[in-house]
Amino acid sequence: MNATTDPAGRIALVTGANKGIGREIAKGLAEGGATVLLGARNAEAGRAAAEELAAKGLSVEFLAVDITDADSVGNAASEIEKRFGRLDILVNNAGISVDKGAPPSQADLGLMRDTYETNVFGVVAMIQAMLPLLRKSDAGRIVNMSTGLGSLTLTRGADAPLSFSRLLAYNSSKTAVNAVTVQFANELLDTPIKVNAANPGLCATDLSNGNGRPPSEGAAVAIELALLDADGPTGGHYGDTGPVPW
Repeated sequence: MNATTDPAGRIALVTGANKGIGREIAKGLAEGGATVLLGARNAEAGRAAAEELAAKGLSVEFLAVDITDADSVGNAASEIEKRFGRLDILVNNAGISVDKGAPPSQADLGLMRDTYETNVFGVVAMIQAMLPLLRKSDAGRIVNMSTGLGSLTLTRGADAPLSFSRLLAYNSSKTAVNAVTVQFANELLDTPIKVNAANPGLCATDLSNGNGRPPSEGAAVAIELALLDADGPTGGHYGDTGPVPW
C-alpha cells in the first residue's frame, strides 16, 4: 500500500475518537495537516479530547455523533455539509465489545443485538449518511475498523485459542463489517472512493482491558488506508504486514 495522498487540506471524520485507537487516528491525520472532526457520542469526553489535541496546534474539532441514533448521524452529516461542503475521509472506529465470555451456545442475544446495533448497523448508517459528501471529494476514503477476530480463517479450528469462541457477538459483528466493506467497495468501484477494513491488532484500550501494544501503533494501518493514493487497493482487509485473510 502506498499512502501518498497529501492529508493537508483534507476533511476527516473519525468516530469514537475521544480515546484509544480513534484518538490516535485523529491525531495522526491532523499531524499530517488534515482538518479532523473528532466524533464522539459523549460530548464532555469528545470536547476534552479535541481541545487537548487542538492545544498542540492540530486542526481538530469535536463533532457530536452517536452512530446508533439516526437523527444524530443525520445532524452530523448536515453540519459537515454546511461547514465544509464535502468529506474526504471517514474512519468508522466507534465500536463496542460486551460479550461475557460465554460459549456461543450460551451467548446473550440481547448483548448480541446491542453489539450489532453499534458495530454493524452504525457503520452502515454512517457510510450511507456520509457518502454524498464523500462523492464530492477527489479522493474519498472509507476505513472500517475490523480485527483479526473477525477473520473466519484465523479463528476456525483446533489451533485457534478457545477464547476466540467466547466472543460470538464481537467476532461475528466484525466479520459482518468485513462483508459490509466488500459490498460498499463493489458499489463504488467506478468512483475515486476506496473502502477498506483495518486490523489494528491487539491494542491497550478500554475494549481490551488495557492489554496489547500502544494504540498509536494500531492506528498506523488505518491512517495509511485513509491516505491511499489513486492506485491503492479497495475492498480489502489490511494489517501491519499486509492483507488479513477473510
